[in-house]
Amino acid sequence: MAAELAKQFGVCVKPVWLRRTNTATGETELISVPCGATSAAKCEPCAEANRRLRMQQIREGWHLTDEPVTTPDAPTDEQRELVEYRAVLEFARTSVVMAAEWDQVAELDAEIDQVDEQITAAGIRGSVLPGGRKDGTDEQETAPARKRSTKRRQDAPDLPRLPVANRTIPHPHIGSDGHEHRDSMFLTLTLGSYGAVHSSYYRRGRVQPCECGELHAQHDPRLGTPVDPDAYDYRAAALDAIHFAKVIDRFWQNLRRAVGWKVQYAGSIEMQKRLAPHGHFAVRGALARKLVKQVAAATYHQVWWPAHDRLVYDPDGPLPTWDADALAYRDPTTGAALPTWDEALDAIDDDPAAEPAHVARLGTVDVKGVRGGSDNAEKTIRYITKYIAKDITDAVSPDSRAQEQHMARLADELQTLPCSPTCPNWLLYGIQPKNAKATARPGRCKGKVHQRRTLGFTGRRVLVSRQWSNKTLADHRGDRKAWVKALLALSATGNDDGDQAAGTAQDQADGPGQGQAATLDRFEYQLASRDDPDVPPPHVHFLRKIAERQQWRAQLDAAKQQVLQRLSATGHAA
Repeated sequence: MAAELAKQFGVCVKPVWLRRTNTATGETELISVPCGATSAAKCEPCAEANRRLRMQQIREGWHLTDEPVTTPDAPTDEQRELVEYRAVLEFARTSVVMAAEWDQVAELDAEIDQVDEQITAAGIRGSVLPGGRKDGTDEQETAPARKRSTKRRQDAPDLPRLPVANRTIPHPHIGSDGHEHRDSMFLTLTLGSYGAVHSSYYRRGRVQPCECGELHAQHDPRLGTPVDPDAYDYRAAALDAIHFAKVIDRFWQNLRRAVGWKVQYAGSIEMQKRLAPHGHFAVRGALARKLVKQVAAATYHQVWWPAHDRLVYDPDGPLPTWDADALAYRDPTTGAALPTWDEALDAIDDDPAAEPAHVARLGTVDVKGVRGGSDNAEKTIRYITKYIAKDITDAVSPDSRAQEQHMARLADELQTLPCSPTCPNWLLYGIQPKNAKATARPGRCKGKVHQRRTLGFTGRRVLVSRQWSNKTLADHRGDRKAWVKALLALSATGNDDGDQAAGTAQDQADGPGQGQAATLDRFEYQLASRDDPDVPPPHVHFLRKIAERQQWRAQLDAAKQQVLQRLSATGHAA
């Protein structure tokens, strides 16, 4: 009961316990930090807090009238000194590499790693050498990327192409009343059809018959399942789910090139009843529906992998064996070494008539106009973020035998398909995976693609373009904290107790590194085990936090009432 009540008050049910020591006084205390989970299956209150934060993020960036330009802060003296010292180390490392003094290279690398950590801790984003060194001294040096022809496919319609202007807000629309209107869009992107499925939709206020000839009720257990499961293309559905994230990225690239400015978007990925992923997006600015649909029809993603449309080895039969001397896999019958990943890709490059292993495309597109500040805008934001706190398959959990069989067949198809160049499933198609190891188990890849809770889609569930509002989630948390402090300051002039209580409460909720950044240098933190004798039992902790939240709510409610009374007394509108 305490845990359920804690969820209603927004208290984290799986807190992380830290032992904080004051380096000046030596005093030690226990503090609890929210786990920060984004999945309701792990922690429902933290997932709900993250969902509300995403709602605020979408709300602030959707209907902007001015460019969200953020001027970077001037570097501090500490940051300048760290970067200068980093430059000295880089020059010294280059000198010892040219002199082949490899013992000093290792020492300098260790020092460079420490300085890079200090640079990150000082608040500087990015890294000096992302992706590893290119001077031949790093074991993680990557091979140059293979280049493919950028010529469009003959079966894809042409796209209009304009120079992309450096702006994220379209020109305002002048209405018939002579006023400027800042309209935006709600866009839904789905994949194509893999076969007829039982459906129920309305047209002109009446339910339309399904392809099976029947009229399905809204909660018919057959909805979303194939009319003919044997004719349903489960392989194409599985491959499209695996590469859906790449298709979405390609769509936004094409759309920006077609309209001539940097279209900004924020949305989430969900699973349809037919078990195909689709995306809901808030798009800044209103575009012609015809153009958006034209871009979607011309968007595709080519998968330049070796052919994997036919199994060479049965997962339940003899499989390729590992040769420890040659560090390669061999055919169980002939003993011949299987082609390596690079050899398979070289064969594709050398064949001018080679075709991609799969081409993923978008299907239907739904475009709706939304005006900023309207009830429809707020309703749409709630709709976009409705399921982001759940796993992608939670909303389509099977309720009937037909749905269970449909999900099982799609999951079985995903078990044998490769999810990446390093997937062990490539052995089933007669190809050694990239960086092959003796522990590869084809048909038993532990990648998320093959898990039933993902059904192929493993990309980011929440997609926000870089210039949506130029704010991170930490910035939005800071805005909410500033709002609470400003409200308490307005409610009672000179009342430091309320402001201090709100600041302390928010600091504890944010955890070390966010609300307490200014005092981190005075404290040392260590993880505490839940089995430690001084860590309170969960139900006791929940009861304390519930009482604390009740006090916070009472303070905020009282502050709101006092501010409203002052506004009314001074003649301001509430």
